[in-house]
Amino acid sequence: MKILLDECVPWPMHKLLDGHDCTTTQWRGWGGIKNGDLIRLAEKEFDIFITSDQNLRYQQNLAGRCLAILELSTNDLRRILAASSDIVAAVTTTGAGEYRHLEIP
Repeated sequence: MKILLDECVPWPMHKLLDGHDCTTTQWRGWGGIKNGDLIRLAEKEFDIFITSDQNLRYQQNLAGRCLAILELSTNDLRRILAASSDIVAAVTTTGAGEYRHLEIP
């Protein structure tokens, strides 16, 4: 699975997603691109976009998208690592075009 991590998601999180092809918006040269344009670019090349931007679902019309979007409730690496099994499960079960919010304790 090709995964794009938003610039607000800590890069070390990619270690949780072993076996998947992960990159970041910064490495793609997409840092600072507005969310709507970023989603349009991402859905051409990626299966899932992971973000912790809590406003994305309110700012963008996500209906009809082919890109799966996983919104994490935090970008705190310690909490993300503690919830690794939940994140891996969400990545593997979020389907194309689906938006999912994952609450991380």
